[in-house]
Amino acid sequence: MFVKFENLPSHSRVWVYQSDRKFTTQELALISEKAIVFVDQWTKHGSDLQGSFVVKYNQFLILAVDEGFNNVSGCSIDSSVHFVQEIEKALGVDMMNKMNISFKDGEHINSVKMTVFKEFVLAHKITSETIVFNNMITNKQELETHWEVPLLDSWHKRFLVS
Repeated sequence: MFVKFENLPSHSRVWVYQSDRKFTTQELALISEKAIVFVDQWTKHGSDLQGSFVVKYNQFLILAVDEGFNNVSGCSIDSSVHFVQEIEKALGVDMMNKMNISFKDGEHINSVKMTVFKEFVLAHKITSETIVFNNMITNKQELETHWEVPLLDSWHKRFLVS
């Protein structure tokens, strides 16, 4: 059952999928259309899930479920992964590669392979204060407070050279 993202409680579980590029206006419309249908039909063994989605920075698709309403199962998570794979195929984007890292360069969002990210850190193009996207967050509250953080406050800090 689809609900507005802002109406989900802060404990709602989230999954962040980052695209390797920004979505166009037409692609955003397609994502929204398909995501509303998917979330509205998203179930756990036939029982409704209360969920939503949001697209941030025209590049991150975030799915969410209120587990206070009904917990997700392996099958319902699998169905969401298949949904994202359908979006990838339809738009020709990569959204499942966990080896891509996104960070801010002013107002611009850069997405690079982890090896390039490491090179940027070594070359001081990325510093401990660079804002990175921590896509490992697990709930809506973390999305609001710990998703966009300085590199020093994220798991990415392991790439800093002492």
